[in-house]
Amino acid sequence: MGYRDVAKVGLGGPVGSGKTALVKRLVPELVDRGYEVGVIANDIMTQEDADVLRKSFADVLPEDLVRGVETGACPHTGIREDPSMNLAAIDEFTAWHPDLDVVVIESGGDNLAATFNPELADYFLFVISVAEGEDIPRKRGPGVTQADLLVINKTDLAPYVDADLEVLERDAAAVRGDDPFTFTNCKSGEGVEEVLEHVEREVLFA
Repeated sequence: MGYRDVAKVGLGGPVGSGKTALVKRLVPELVDRGYEVGVIANDIMTQEDADVLRKSFADVLPEDLVRGVETGACPHTGIREDPSMNLAAIDEFTAWHPDLDVVVIESGGDNLAATFNPELADYFLFVISVAEGEDIPRKRGPGVTQADLLVINKTDLAPYVDADLEVLERDAAAVRGDDPFTFTNCKSGEGVEEVLEHVEREVLFA
């Protein structure tokens, strides 16, 4: 068994959009539903996000199922151009845990052009934040337009940054066409269930 036999869910998005917060919400829910889950956090030269996730998942996952990958360059290098370090980590996961069902792969913070190599991710979530401005969907970019699911996070901040959720919804629908998007507030957990439903339906039940 190797990386080809495991469902792989990638999360990309700009710095501060809430990728780590979403991972912290998704993984315990997946475990509660009976899935064996591994987690990889990509960053340029640190294990910062991986350390945060290890602490968060201390009572949820074995420590050897949380891995940090240091790309040494822009985060998209390790998820798009050369995913070999991530794929090697998944192969190690499956060697230790042959019943592994899914690996959640978080990219380091990047711009709106971040996408995942199709060999690395079977399903690609792109996370943007309301706090980045209500014009973010209109700016498009491959992450916004090509992700399997666009997640518009931090809805609770809209009143504080003069962002109109109706405008965000209208523009996301316009640039996404028939492809899905959803709103979340990872601080409260609002909208996370819908993200889980997409992941289960499109990846785990496929």
